[in-house]
Formats: sequence, C-alpha cells, structure tokens
Amino acid sequence: MIVVVPLDPPQEGLVLPSLVEETPLSDAEAVSLYEAAVADVLWAVASSGGDLLLNYRDAETLPAAYADGDPEAEVRSLALGALGEDADVRFERQVGSSRSARIGNTVTHLLEREGAQSVGVLEPTAPLVARTEIDGAAMSLRRHDVVLGPADEGRTYFAGFSEPIDFESAYATPELSTLARRGADAGLAVGFAPMLPTVATPAGLRATVVGLEARRAAGRPGAEATAAFVDELGLRVGEGGGLERE
Repeated sequence: MIVVVPLDPPQEGLVLPSLVEETPLSDAEAVSLYEAAVADVLWAVASSGGDLLLNYRDAETLPAAYADGDPEAEVRSLALGALGEDADVRFERQVGSSRSARIGNTVTHLLEREGAQSVGVLEPTAPLVARTEIDGAAMSLRRHDVVLGPADEGRTYFAGFSEPIDFESAYATPELSTLARRGADAGLAVGFAPMLPTVATPAGLRATVVGLEARRAAGRPGAEATAAFVDELGLRVGEGGGLERE
C-alpha cells in the first residue's frame, strides 16, 4: 500500500486554526503541535509495511497569505527532520482547487496511472496511529475496495482505496458518511478501521490527550513527540471535560 500523508507547510494561522480559536493554544503552539503530530504519524508509517508519499501543498494551492517563501522546502525540512536526512521519502505536490479534488487526483493517479494495488490517505494530525492500524488497513484493503478510519466529529483519519470513487466533494462534512456513500454508490465493498482521534479539532485534541494518559497508565506509551509536547505545556482534560493547562 502507498500511504499518502497530505501536508501543509507548518505556518502560523494555516495549521490547526480552530485550536487557536477554541483552546488555550497560541498560534506558535499550534504549529509545534502540528509538527509533533506529523513526526509521530511519519514514524508510524516508516515502521509499517507501507510506502510513504508526502503530498504537499505548494504556492498554487495555498491561500495567498501563506504562499510566500518555499512551501516544499518547509515540508521537506519537517519530514526529514523527523525521519532523518537519509530517509526514503517520496514528495509530490498536490494538484486541485479543493481538498476533495487534491486527494482525488492523487489517489486516482496512483491507482490508474502508476498501477498501485492500494492507496491509503493518512491524516498528519492522528498521532495515536500505529503500525498495527496501518498494516491492518492494508490487509483490509485486500477484502474491501474502500476502508475508512473514523475520527472525531464525523471525520476520517484514514481513507484507503483499491478502486477509485467519485471524489467530487467527497470530503464534504461529514466526510466519513460521505466517503462511505460514494464507495457504496460505485458498487464497492466498504470496510472500516479502528476509530482514532485527530488533533485537528478541539474535541479530537481532548481525546488525544486522554488517550495519551490512558496509554501511559497502561504501560503502552506511544506518540512520543506529541506526548512530549502535551507534557511540556501541561495539557490535561479537566473534570468538566475542557482542555486545561496545569
């Protein structure tokens, strides 16, 4: 399976903006959290049996306010800083006018033009993902044409395909049911991976913080970069369910 991780350059205001608006995190801290989550996701892919492809947004697909500089260099620095300069990583720029179009173009190209047996799109904001989920999804794609990993608030942290679907507005909210419906409408078999949160939303960040605490209590640590960030900031979920800083 080719594992596609769609990346934005780590710029303030561009990545994880809802966290700045609705949680105690600042713009700079949101960038640091994004970088930590990306590192954990890339480590998980590198330890799996998948082939990593980093699909980055460049000046043509970024909002004008974030298109200055060198987005590709920023993404390369982020990825290779996590995996090491000698890491075997493929970089491809995204093409398309919307998120659905960009992901659809990448998946369809890999399946139809490059002859990939399966393609999985793994969000860079799901630091709790591990090799077991990635390899399990790859195995599931041998039995199903579409495999979806549910996340918080109707999102997906993973969407795998062995056959293309109609991707027009396929990532419209709620993307989990929209993607499942597109697969079913195409006559494809749809399967599901275990549910995991992403840090792209306040609810997902709270679930991730709780998940890190639970894994630590159970003696099953993981997501080292994100865990270190959470510890550094003293983030916790309080008795009222809100995100707090100690």
